Amino acid sequence: MCTAATYKTKDFYFGRTLDYEFSYGDEITVTPRNYVFNFRHMGELKTHYAIVGMAHIADEYPLYYDAFNEKGLCMAGLNFVGNAVYEEIDDSRENVAQFEFIPWILSKCATVNEARKLLDKMNLVGTQFNEAFAAAQLHWIIADENEAITVECVKEGLKIYDNKAGVLTNNPPFPQQMFLLNQYISLSSKQPDNTFSKMLDLQQYSRGMGAIGLPGDLSSTSRFARVAFTKLNSISSDSEEESVSQFFHILGSVDQQRGCCEVADGKYEITLYTSCCNANKGIYYYTSYDNSQISAVDMNRENLEGSNLIKYPLLTKGQIMWQN
Repeated sequence: MCTAATYKTKDFYFGRTLDYEFSYGDEITVTPRNYVFNFRHMGELKTHYAIVGMAHIADEYPLYYDAFNEKGLCMAGLNFVGNAVYEEIDDSRENVAQFEFIPWILSKCATVNEARKLLDKMNLVGTQFNEAFAAAQLHWIIADENEAITVECVKEGLKIYDNKAGVLTNNPPFPQQMFLLNQYISLSSKQPDNTFSKMLDLQQYSRGMGAIGLPGDLSSTSRFARVAFTKLNSISSDSEEESVSQFFHILGSVDQQRGCCEVADGKYEITLYTSCCNANKGIYYYTSYDNSQISAVDMNRENLEGSNLIKYPLLTKGQIMWQN
């Protein structure tokens, strides 16, 4: 289970939590402009936009969970188990395997509008990376500083939705997630007025009562509502430090703690990492479950004209700064 969100102050920010019971061995990965992508059905792509994000590297190929490119276009794939249905190969369209979807879009597109045009010609297929990696059942959020869309490949075909909330979690399908926000229409960051009855002298006994009814459980529908409310009511200055801090606080509202979500005997889903991308400056920030210190990789400090992947290990060991 995962949660993704967008955020805008002076710069545009994008990120996600990755919640799972184990790690595949993730690395912050920069794909330079001259790394050769060998797409399964679409041939070689020798030059493209540079990309940075979190990936599992298999056979020197970046299987990205979330990433953004040098133009500021961002993308993340989140679990969509039971609803994702991929297409059969169609020679009249551009066939892209689901594991290639993030690099296919980010290597070619600078904006969401350009991504829409590419999606019009694309056929998303279930080709596996190899025998050990089944086709992951996912849906995706694609965003730039002006707009966001959700992409879902279901039995009815490829669906593209405007995502005005700038949030994505897991099931159910995106239109249902947005519809369910209607039940929280009365929530507010302000203290509530007594609309229950003029016959009763009801009192405010605590701060924060305007948000009574905001769900606090770990289900995907509840996380969608909680992050949407938190994000859309968040206030931050334009400084990089405060903007990044605020973004981590937004996604921190849906952190998964070990022991609270048991998925099998003795196995618990946790927030393995949380990312925050400054899409304007090209910086990928992150924290991990046992290391809440913010770490960063700046793609512009790398040789983006290279042809080999640049990889940094996820820092997972907690760091404490002693003051005495």
